[in-house]
Amino acid sequence: MTTVADDRTGEQLAESLLKNVGNEGMRAATRLLGAHRNGFWLRRLLEQEPQLSAVGSGRPVIDRSGPHPSVGWDAIGLLLVDQPWVIQASHSEMAVLEVAASLVRRCGVQLGSVVEAVDEDEFQLILRALQESAYGDAAL
Repeated sequence: MTTVADDRTGEQLAESLLKNVGNEGMRAATRLLGAHRNGFWLRRLLEQEPQLSAVGSGRPVIDRSGPHPSVGWDAIGLLLVDQPWVIQASHSEMAVLEVAASLVRRCGVQLGSVVEAVDEDEFQLILRALQESAYGDAAL
């Protein structure tokens, strides 16, 4: 199954990457990336998948090995920890990606740095993702 960043909203794109994903942290992290700037990171991961996967550990940033594609959190975590210079983005964009990776235990974050980097809307998205990760979809 091919997933492309077409005319779907960021939220719709996130949902397409969540089929059969039961881990609440992964669900919350993927939804955070879908809600942030209309799917900025999900679109970028899909568009730059070959380059990012080749530069990183060779693991896919979008995992297509199962019946449905999903975010390749292991690859993203390795890129953020071992090769952060590969992913060029603003401070706030990087903060959102790092928080998402931290929800699936692939990257540690300094909360003070995150708070300084994000605006109020991004902060609210992060809070919602934290709540979903802790309590599941029903908390929303």
